[in-house]
Amino acid sequence: MRLTSTLTLAACLFFSLPAAAQKADAPAAKGAADEVEKKVATEIAENWATAPVAEVTKSKAMKVAVGGRTIGYTATAGTLTIRNAAGKPTASIFYTAYTAPGAGGKARPVTFLYNGGPGSASLWLRMGSFGPVRVRTTDPNAVAPAPFHVDANPDTLIGSTDMVFIDTVGSGYSRPLGDTKPADFYGVDQDVDAFAKAITRYVIKNKRWGDPKYILGESYGTTRSGALAYQLEDQGVTLNGVILLSSIMNYGIRQSGFDTIHVGYLPSYAATAWYHNRVADKPDLATFVEQARAFANGPYAAALAKGQDISAAEEDAVARDLSRFTGLSVDYLKRANLRVDLGRFRKELLRDQRATVGRFDSRYVGTDDDAAGETPEYDASSTGITGAYISSFQDYLTRELGYETELTYRRSAREGGEFKWDWSHKAPDDRTQNVADVTADLSQAMRINPHLRVLSLNGYYDMATPFFSTERDLKHMMLPANLQPNLQFRYYPAGHMVYLNPEALRQMRIDLERFYAEGAR
Repeated sequence: MRLTSTLTLAACLFFSLPAAAQKADAPAAKGAADEVEKKVATEIAENWATAPVAEVTKSKAMKVAVGGRTIGYTATAGTLTIRNAAGKPTASIFYTAYTAPGAGGKARPVTFLYNGGPGSASLWLRMGSFGPVRVRTTDPNAVAPAPFHVDANPDTLIGSTDMVFIDTVGSGYSRPLGDTKPADFYGVDQDVDAFAKAITRYVIKNKRWGDPKYILGESYGTTRSGALAYQLEDQGVTLNGVILLSSIMNYGIRQSGFDTIHVGYLPSYAATAWYHNRVADKPDLATFVEQARAFANGPYAAALAKGQDISAAEEDAVARDLSRFTGLSVDYLKRANLRVDLGRFRKELLRDQRATVGRFDSRYVGTDDDAAGETPEYDASSTGITGAYISSFQDYLTRELGYETELTYRRSAREGGEFKWDWSHKAPDDRTQNVADVTADLSQAMRINPHLRVLSLNGYYDMATPFFSTERDLKHMMLPANLQPNLQFRYYPAGHMVYLNPEALRQMRIDLERFYAEGAR
């Protein structure tokens, strides 16, 4: 606006002069306008909010009480600069790290953590899971507006491992550098390459080559982890463990026309119906879920595979069993051809109560304008916590750690505009998949490194990444008998963000402490 108004004033003054004066003063007026434009451009350039090319760190010594003992640790907010093969800086990667001294000089594990999206920043894991501080949440209720409560986290993993939380390029404070295009990072393989470089850079910069290394991804972060595990192994960065939280390993099942997704959802529908008391004569949750697994893998999968050739008698029988597990009426299930999409289930289950259930966590209940629609208007399990996490992290970062930047913290790279994800993936056999399935990558990594252990963490009420689909994908890695014990599963009475449930977080922390202890040598 300053430049526009200045040029407009100059033009008015110029054209009010006599013609001769105008002709004589034309070069001077043009020179003045050029000077103004140059000055404004310089001012803009000097105040442009850009990510730093030179790496930045801001650290602070802190303490936290864990399991009856006080642990001193260093909290660091900073950036890592990654480069292309020619050495040109291509992106500045923002991270926060929590590190503590090793006991008795022993090597100390370091775990790299990240969220999914794709394109999501990692503030959810950073402020909700295993860091030394976390947002206090109640379960399963929407968090009240500010003031928010950020407390010392009694379930932090700082007693077992150092933690480095990484924001993907375009999210958080991570940005491309120079003329590097954001699209160069927006894809399955492009994203994995950036994370491999960032992790390797952190290892080099902090001299962590000799320490045990783990990666922990949530949601799409598990897709990243499957491919990343193989790429790091292939590049000589040997991993000790891969931790998968709320997984989706194969996006191919979401393609239209495949029945696999319906089979994968059924046990999650059953858990949700159980929780909302839509199950008659219900046993305990674990037993009911196991019954749903058996039905899904057996009669239900067989019925769906027949398509329109299913007999009326078999359709009736399957619909009755399906009604028992889902809490939906036999008539509704038959009208849906035994295939109930997630949105329809979330709307239909509690329709008589004029309520909907959440997607990320089906224990959360929402209310639409009316009860006549086909799908919910919003996800009550998402809107209930977003504000608390964003505000708390910004306050913690600036007030507690003293990290300052002119950049805007983005929840997702999508907020930067022009976000289009490349879903193709080059598998270890060099074949290009149109839609990524990274189970082959993780399987290959486990075969290359027979000491690599994988822990799958799952919420019963997670309907964004249903646990049974995760089981089916990981159990189709076809691991030899000697490697099968390296794959473990754990389940919690929680949703996609398991750590929102304080009791589930505590059990998950105990399970992870055991996982790290088993990997110690």
